[in-house]
Amino acid sequence: MKTNTASKSAAWYLMLFAAIGVSAYALAMGFAPAMRGGFVADMVSQTPGAALLHFIGGGIVLLAGASQFNKGWRTRYPHLHRWLGRVYVGGVLIGGIAGLYLAFHAAGGLAARFGFGLLAVLWLISTGLAFWHILKRNIVVHQQWMVRSYAMTLGAVTLRIWLPLFLMMGVPFEQAYPAIAWLAWVPNLVVAEWVFLRSR
Repeated sequence: MKTNTASKSAAWYLMLFAAIGVSAYALAMGFAPAMRGGFVADMVSQTPGAALLHFIGGGIVLLAGASQFNKGWRTRYPHLHRWLGRVYVGGVLIGGIAGLYLAFHAAGGLAARFGFGLLAVLWLISTGLAFWHILKRNIVVHQQWMVRSYAMTLGAVTLRIWLPLFLMMGVPFEQAYPAIAWLAWVPNLVVAEWVFLRSR
C-alpha cells in the first residue's frame, strides 16, 4: 500500500514538473515576443490572435489542471479546488477554440490538421462533460472526464517529447509533424482508459 501511494505521489510530481516547464514555455511564447523561435514566430505572424490565446490558455490549464490531481490538496483546500476547476474550464474554452482555429493552418498537411482539429474538439467536449457532471454532483463520472480532458492537455507535454525524438532519429520535421499531431494525445487517452479499466 505504501509503495503504491509513493509511486502515485512520484508520478504526480513528475507530471507537475513537466506541466510547470511546458506552461512556462507557453506563457513565455505568449508574453515575451523576443523569445519566440522561427516556427512559433511564423505561427504568431500568420494567426496572431489565435496563437496567443492558445499559448496563454494552454499555459494556464496545464498548471490549474495538475493541481486538481493531488488528493491531499483537494481534501485540504476544497474552495481552491473549485476555483481552480473554473479557471481550468475557462482556459480550455479559450485554448480549445483557438486551437481549433489554428488546426486549419497547421503545418504538416491534412493529416496534421485533422489530428490537431480532432484534439481541440475532443478537448472541449471532455471538459464540458466534466463540468456538466460536477454540476449534477456525479463525482466519479466528473473525475473520469477530467482525467480524459487533462490527458489531452498533456498533449502539449508529449508533443515536446516526440518532436525531438523524431528529429534525433533523422526524421524531417515535415514528415514527423503529421504523426506527432496524433501521437501527442491519442496514447495519453489510451493510458487514461487503461487506468479506468484497471480500477474496475
